[in-house]
Amino acid sequence: MSFTGTQDKCKACDKTVHFIDLLTADGVPYHKTCFKCSHCKGSLSMCNYSSMDGILYCKPHFEQLFKESGSFTKKFPTGAKSGERNELSKSPSKISYMFTGTQDKCVSCKKTAYPLEKLTVEGESYHKTCFKCSHGGCTLTPSSYAALEGIIYCKHHFAQLFKEKGSYNHLVCVASLV
Repeated sequence: MSFTGTQDKCKACDKTVHFIDLLTADGVPYHKTCFKCSHCKGSLSMCNYSSMDGILYCKPHFEQLFKESGSFTKKFPTGAKSGERNELSKSPSKISYMFTGTQDKCVSCKKTAYPLEKLTVEGESYHKTCFKCSHGGCTLTPSSYAALEGIIYCKHHFAQLFKEKGSYNHLVCVASLV
């Protein structure tokens, strides 16, 4: 008995898929190298793809498709590449506001502070890596800082600066000069 191979045809290129190169997603055969996002042409794996109506997408583009249309039925606009569309000229759907993320800016670097990297202290938002002592630059945590009039210090430098003058009055002047 001889091996006859497979009769499966890759959905993307319509060529025969040999068993060693076979990848089946949603019951449809593909070559491993043909299993790509229809939007960005990036390679996909079984754990990072989504499909709609037999069209493959990487997870970010599938989510983008939902954000732009508010549903999973609309296809991406044709004729323009992802970076060529004027994003500001589109009016976002009402549901897209749920996915826009945060508007919080880090007090230190002034960049957007997303929830996973954000720390809120004294009513202000910081990146965890930007939350540092204003005197010595020491990295701080919510349990290792002291604040005076909105200026953040590590406890060590806060105590050290108090010992220098016997009060904290000079810290406000020093901090305003920095």
